[in-house]
Amino acid sequence: MKPRKICDGVYWMGAVDWNRRLFDSLVPLPDGTSYNAYLVRGSERTVLIDAADPAMADVLKGQLAHVKRIDYVISQHSEQDHSGAIPMVLEMYKEAIVLCTPKAKDLLMDHLGISAERIQTVSDGETLELGGKTLRFIYTPWVHWPETMSTYLPEDRIVFTGDFLGSHIAMSGLYAGDDPYVIEAAKRYYAEIMMPFRKVIQNNLKKLRELEFDLIAPSHGPIYDHPEGILSAYDGWVSDRVLNQVVIPYISMHGSTEAMVSYLVSALAERGVTVYKFELSTTDIGKLAMALVDAATIVIGTPTVHLGPHPSVFSATHLANALRPKLKHAAIIGSYGWGTKAAEQLASLIPNLKVEMLDTVLCKGLPTEATFAELEALADVIRDKHAQLAD
Repeated sequence: MKPRKICDGVYWMGAVDWNRRLFDSLVPLPDGTSYNAYLVRGSERTVLIDAADPAMADVLKGQLAHVKRIDYVISQHSEQDHSGAIPMVLEMYKEAIVLCTPKAKDLLMDHLGISAERIQTVSDGETLELGGKTLRFIYTPWVHWPETMSTYLPEDRIVFTGDFLGSHIAMSGLYAGDDPYVIEAAKRYYAEIMMPFRKVIQNNLKKLRELEFDLIAPSHGPIYDHPEGILSAYDGWVSDRVLNQVVIPYISMHGSTEAMVSYLVSALAERGVTVYKFELSTTDIGKLAMALVDAATIVIGTPTVHLGPHPSVFSATHLANALRPKLKHAAIIGSYGWGTKAAEQLASLIPNLKVEMLDTVLCKGLPTEATFAELEALADVIRDKHAQLAD
């Protein structure tokens, strides 16, 4: 795409990747993504904020073809999808200097081979005068690496946020407007990438809200021209508030665990509890991560494989532990053939989850009426625990 004017002297650049379907060989991208770079031109200096993924560096190169001079390239995040094309930009503009946080300097040298002489670090709150435009650098660490920062342009009331508040979504439009689908994509992005740093993000949101801006320009996804929508959504996601919701990731080998999960879903629904059920052989892990954002309880369902949990359940449990959602309760249900240590092994996989472990329900072979009675009791406990959270 061609450069697109945001306001006088400020242009969107970068690339929209409609066809990418996997990020970091892990994260599903059902709607593609974009790699946003922004050109800010003052009367004295010109700055490029972020760059593009190396796979689409040629798109950025074409957009820069008529830009005669770049004085500074700002790296808000040193990961390749943001800064991977910076070496190309530095080759095009021999006098350009990279600006970044001190923690980013070593990362840019290590990951991208940028020489120390081409890098200058900035401090939190430091400003750069461009001539009629001022950039202020704002440290926003752990969104989602320790070196990340945002950049504020007060004259045009724009804050450039890098990964923070972004979304993996390919769109032809420049602005998000009030499209709820963009907020859904942003929730997926938060769940998959930002959720482990929820407490730090609370502080970063406070820093942003101290600024006066009309536009939030992230490095992935559209620009927020109604910024309160995404800010309010994040306020809820990073809060300590949980909802009357249960997430059940599970897999079944011969139908026993499936029968138990289906019964528990019905029992919880009868008690007014919302349930999200994820059969792990077909689940989009992004959808699972999204469901974990606000849920109060996770119930893990597994058959037994050589005394332990099914490998797919093991992987999903490890993922939940890494994402650190604000869950309050956890339970384990499942089946086995002749013996099992699945419950003990699964419980040991979630040390990062500050949860109360509820009853474990296991059956040997097919579930019986006694098994279903235990599941009814578990549903009662979950309903009562959720009611206490609402008080």
